[in-house]
Amino acid sequence: MPKVVREIFGRLPDGTAIETVRLRGDNGFEVRLITYGAALQSIFVPDRAGRLADVVLGRVDLAGYLAVRSFLGATIGRYANRIANAAFELDGERFQLPANDGANALHGGLAGFDRKPWTITAVGETPAPFVTLSRVSSDGEEGYPGQLRTDITYRISGGAELSLEFSAVTDRPTIVNLTNHSFFNLAGVETGGNILDHQLMIAADTYLPVSAAGIPLGAASKIEATPFDFREPHRVGARLRDADQQVHIRQGYDHNFCLPGGVTSAPRLAARLEDPGSGRVLELWTNQPGVQFYSGNFLDGTVTGKYDRVHRQYDALCLEPQVYPDTPNRPDFPSARLDPGQVYRHASLYRFSAI
Repeated sequence: MPKVVREIFGRLPDGTAIETVRLRGDNGFEVRLITYGAALQSIFVPDRAGRLADVVLGRVDLAGYLAVRSFLGATIGRYANRIANAAFELDGERFQLPANDGANALHGGLAGFDRKPWTITAVGETPAPFVTLSRVSSDGEEGYPGQLRTDITYRISGGAELSLEFSAVTDRPTIVNLTNHSFFNLAGVETGGNILDHQLMIAADTYLPVSAAGIPLGAASKIEATPFDFREPHRVGARLRDADQQVHIRQGYDHNFCLPGGVTSAPRLAARLEDPGSGRVLELWTNQPGVQFYSGNFLDGTVTGKYDRVHRQYDALCLEPQVYPDTPNRPDFPSARLDPGQVYRHASLYRFSAI
């Protein structure tokens, strides 16, 4: 059986073909991605009894992705998360971005990387199944300076491990913050249910409190004695009803957790997620300085995904490795700057198992 399969997923209104690429690992583990938004469309993972289930939200066809922008599994860029007042300064020059989240810029603007077709530039089965997708973002796209070339390699790096390697280069000083925006439910999307009983660990001592609009208020705060302390595994839903202002204003978790060490040379364990019912486990390893934990607070029933499942609040969660939100306006945060001659590198591993 081939380890890499390419098929046509659909066509854009201008006729551009959008492909599906299937990467196969061991014991039925399979990753399906589409070239629209360089998005993860499905991940099939065995449970403790070997039964396979798809553990990420997605749409059944291209029309669904085009109809509603919901970031399901998508590559986010040029800047993941929020930039306050949709503007930033770089070397004394002010750059105005489209405001698409109230007064702020979110996930790359009105038509970020998640709304673009990507080109397959490499594919192979050795030493492990992989595919590389690329695109060039023109100078001024969505208000961002510099022509940016981005490459993403998805690779089955173990029997049930998916690695993502992002790289980017620019011809002008700019800012870059790329991530994958998969929504996970380790119990399986098709069977329904929410993620409130999932057990979550996040390897962070601090997090960023935010305004009601999701913009960091100031410096990082200690998680000790708060609902944000996930240093030991906790049920995701255990403290959602606590009288904590930060949980209340975002209707759950939608916050950046600050990982120790900032940007690291190699990925380290950032989070561990477990579904007690199926035994499926996801470990997230990353070299990024932060991870945004989003508990699916604003899934509101307006989108129907695969298996005719309506996506409702807390049906899935996101763990998005990235630079901190609003970094371009916060010189005290780890920098998102990229200069000509430099290479932006983001490496993350999604390691699945069952217990």
